[in-house]
Amino acid sequence: MSIWVTLELVVQENAYADLQLFLEAKLPAVRGFEGALSVSILFDEETNKLLILEEWKSRAHHQAYIASITENGVMEQLLSFMTGPPDVQYYERVAI
Repeated sequence: MSIWVTLELVVQENAYADLQLFLEAKLPAVRGFEGALSVSILFDEETNKLLILEEWKSRAHHQAYIASITENGVMEQLLSFMTGPPDVQYYERVAI
């Protein structure tokens, strides 16, 4: 069974245009990482909140990805656009 991951972040004032270019360059690697099933980006201009919605084969796959981008510096680059670290949540689909 897959898991869903949400990452909620607040984008710094006037940083969204540069962030968008960064995400366009980096998202193919995320989507191609082992265990990644889907990645969607949602943005609220009024609050500057960014929501990254991801589906992974398992929590372990996602955590391996996070370890990889922490090690190679991509996480630090992503956080340079933000006011603080992401709020990361894991969810399992409920069959109701």
